[in-house]
Order: sequence, then C-alpha cells, then structure tokens
Amino acid sequence: MAQVLPFPLTARRRFIERQASVSLGMKAESGERHIVRTVEQQRDILLRKGVAPELVERECAELESAIRAALWKVVMTGGAA
Repeated sequence: MAQVLPFPLTARRRFIERQASVSLGMKAESGERHIVRTVEQQRDILLRKGVAPELVERECAELESAIRAALWKVVMTGGAA
C-alpha cells in the first residue's frame, strides 16, 4: 500500500493566521476551544484521507504550535498574525 504524504499543515500560513485571528477575537475559553476543534477537524480529515496515524499526530501537533505561535505574535507585537 502506498503511503500518503500530506502537504505540511504548517505551510498553510493564511489558514494558520486566520485561525489565530479568529481565536484572538474570542474570549479565552472560546478561543482555546476553537484551536482544539480546528486541530481535531484537520486530524479527522487527514485520517480519512489515509495518512498514517503517526504522521497525522506529528502534523497536528505542529499545526497547533503554529497557530499558538501566530496568536502570541499578535499579542506580543500588537500587529497582524
């Protein structure tokens, strides 16, 4: 069986910046749920596409880190993600 390799989720800069922006516009608890829900949705999509579970977990961890980094960049600089 062929291995499916996804386009790295962290390369989707506009997606990451959008999720950080949406989270920033919410109360802290809602923003946290938004990030978790977003990562879970991406996890489900990758698994349905047949991506190896260990690769899915790595991609999702990197995606979550990228969203949180973009969020903190906005918080710390007062600028755009």
